[in-house]
Amino acid sequence: MIALRLPKLIDELRELLGRERVLANHAELLVYECDGFVIEKNCPDAVVFPASTAEVSAIVKLCNEYDVPFLPRGAGTSLAGGCLPVDGGVMIVLTKMNRILDIQLRDRYAIVEPGVVNVWLTQKLKGTGYHYAPDPSSQGACTIGGNVATNSGGPHTLKYGVTVNHVLGVECVLADGSIVQLGGPAEDAAGLDMPGIMVGSEGTLAIATRVWVRLTRDPQGYRTMLGVFDSVTDATNAISAIIAAGIIPAALEMMDQGILEAVEAAFHFGFPLDAQAILLIEVDGLEAGLDQQRDRISSLCMSNGAREVRQAETIQQRQLLWKSRKQAFGAVGRLSPSYCTQDGVVPRTKLPEILATISEIGRRHAIRIVNVFHAGDGNLHPILLFDERDEDQVRRVLAASEEILEACIACGGSVTGEHGIGVEKLNFMPKLFTADDLATMERLRQAFNPLGRLSPKKMLPTAGACGMEQMHPGRRAAV
Repeated sequence: MIALRLPKLIDELRELLGRERVLANHAELLVYECDGFVIEKNCPDAVVFPASTAEVSAIVKLCNEYDVPFLPRGAGTSLAGGCLPVDGGVMIVLTKMNRILDIQLRDRYAIVEPGVVNVWLTQKLKGTGYHYAPDPSSQGACTIGGNVATNSGGPHTLKYGVTVNHVLGVECVLADGSIVQLGGPAEDAAGLDMPGIMVGSEGTLAIATRVWVRLTRDPQGYRTMLGVFDSVTDATNAISAIIAAGIIPAALEMMDQGILEAVEAAFHFGFPLDAQAILLIEVDGLEAGLDQQRDRISSLCMSNGAREVRQAETIQQRQLLWKSRKQAFGAVGRLSPSYCTQDGVVPRTKLPEILATISEIGRRHAIRIVNVFHAGDGNLHPILLFDERDEDQVRRVLAASEEILEACIACGGSVTGEHGIGVEKLNFMPKLFTADDLATMERLRQAFNPLGRLSPKKMLPTAGACGMEQMHPGRRAAV
């Protein structure tokens, strides 16, 4: 019984870290009962705040000694329940490990602790001529450790790739408390891509305590455009035409008419509220050639039904456009008291089909759905609007969400592009992978985490179960 062992464990944790860095009071623990995925909630038995790798290692060894499960957490912005303490235990919150330890511009890397907020590194590098490319929409809050756990993307994924493309090495505390370094500052280390195995493992293999990230030279110039369309189909056809023309924009984002209302009310950019869809398109690189790419993209948009194509004329206009896009989810609160965001991926050519399907699902379940997403790489984020106080609406939202993800799989896609599996999508794993695939993943997890105490019941379904049962279906809310 964990309950019998906890008091002694908590005493030892307080002796290790001091009372101020160990929470065990229920009222304080409530803050950590869920992350951005608020459907499922469960309080940890204790929350600890280590400030060093050695302290993380010592905490993990104590948890093993007392046979208590444990899991890491960054800022808690996961949208799939990756930080949910399913069986309670000790939550290791890494936000006090928040230092940028080193920046080496000549070798193009930085060393950061896992609790560094993504945008802090961006700000630190401003003016150096380099940047850290992964820029999730939540970059003002999410941590780089969390980005590593979920292999985060962002609007500029289309050209620059996701987190795994920018991680050179990871220092980790393994499930037995030992400390290892996988990879490091050098490019293309020999042997298996061990950092690549850690990125996207959602904290189920080890706890990242230090990360070597690749720095990318700033582009010489940008051209940022806004394509305005009277139909979603025309907008998606324009996306296909741009890619087919051999142009790889740095970003290619889409917002439909439903989301424009909220974004315009929040940021007053001057978005045309009668447009059915807009594309936010950015190309970057050497100045020579950017104007030609801009003109070519404008021409392709117009030939595919765009009403107009605007260009950001100043740095301030570009920044406001990106602010509008990255804070679009925050503006959704203007549309409904609760919302639920899904994270599906489809081949780019299937965008017209899947968007039509999402609309049909919304109509059939009488649920309003708006869309803002990474159109260039087919990563959808349909946002289902509802009132969580209405149980019937909640049931319809759950059903509609399930059907949307099923439709993504039917299109040859996936149920996650950047949010991870967590506990939310466990039941979809057998639909995406064969039994042999899942068994291989399980064997890898057992190699790193043989006793299963680290982040249990996440990412991979338990044998004989189809996924985590919903404990609080009536509490589905804003994610």
